[in-house]
Amino acid sequence: MKKILLALALAGIIFNGCKPKEEAQPGPGSRQPGAKLRFAFIPKSLTIPVFAYAKIGAERKAEQLGNVEIIWRAPDIIDAIKQKEILESFIAQRVDGIAISCMNSALVTPSINKAVEMGIPVVTWDSDAPRSKRAAFYGVNDFESGVIMGDNLVKLLDGKGKITVITTLGADNLEQRLKGVMSVLQKNPGIEVMETFDCKDDYLAAKQYIEIVTKSHPELTGMISTGGWPVFNENILNPVDTTRVKVVAFDTIPPAPDVMKKGKAQILIGQKYFGWGAVPTQILYDIVVNKKYPPDPIIYSGVDVVTPENVDAYIQKWNKMASGEIFE
Repeated sequence: MKKILLALALAGIIFNGCKPKEEAQPGPGSRQPGAKLRFAFIPKSLTIPVFAYAKIGAERKAEQLGNVEIIWRAPDIIDAIKQKEILESFIAQRVDGIAISCMNSALVTPSINKAVEMGIPVVTWDSDAPRSKRAAFYGVNDFESGVIMGDNLVKLLDGKGKITVITTLGADNLEQRLKGVMSVLQKNPGIEVMETFDCKDDYLAAKQYIEIVTKSHPELTGMISTGGWPVFNENILNPVDTTRVKVVAFDTIPPAPDVMKKGKAQILIGQKYFGWGAVPTQILYDIVVNKKYPPDPIIYSGVDVVTPENVDAYIQKWNKMASGEIFE
């Protein structure tokens, strides 16, 4: 019996000695010497034109830093579930940092928290997840931007008129802008909001709505868009009678300034599109390499208020930003 037990013990030693060791999954900071930092950027969608400039900003900053790779991925069309899946895939890959413009902040907050708990820093940009553990947010103060929009439309209409509002529900940035707009309109009873339309961040849906609302409401005198959908194409506002309907919209990327120069929009609110990419890249780099976090997690970029009076100057400024001559 003793011989049998001894034989079994020796067999166990031999088996365990030959058993291959389980390799731990590489985590953030466990790169090979000389390997580039991998920062994953996740915009809301690949079809929203403003994000193309964020990609340029991120890649320029990565080139400047020298050892950073930008991985750019997003749903082909607006799809909050798909965005969450992409975020989860980057977490599984153990990238070194993540920068995301949140389509639905409540949906991605658990995933952001998971990334942070695994040691992957997360920065939100454009659209925040304010209840998450993200390290920082970079973008405009959306509520105050909505207030600017509302104030300008009230002035354009001399405090009275019938308007429609185009927005997207669910995204934190657009929800805050809408709240800012409504906070102004509620103080001006002479302004009647006839409809609020959810275009689901789709400029083609906004185009169809504009065609319908201008026909069904000939009494319309004003339009506010919390996103740039009406000015993402030179022809979207063609159905609008600009002699009586005043248009206030977000975004100043081309062709929006030309739309304004043709008299189709009266106020445009510009964001720091290149900065959306450059600033989060720098923040992630400082966290990963220098262990340095922003002193304030909320970094407001400010906005550009573009009018028919200053649109030519803004076009000159845009051209310099696009060429990399100046940074914003």
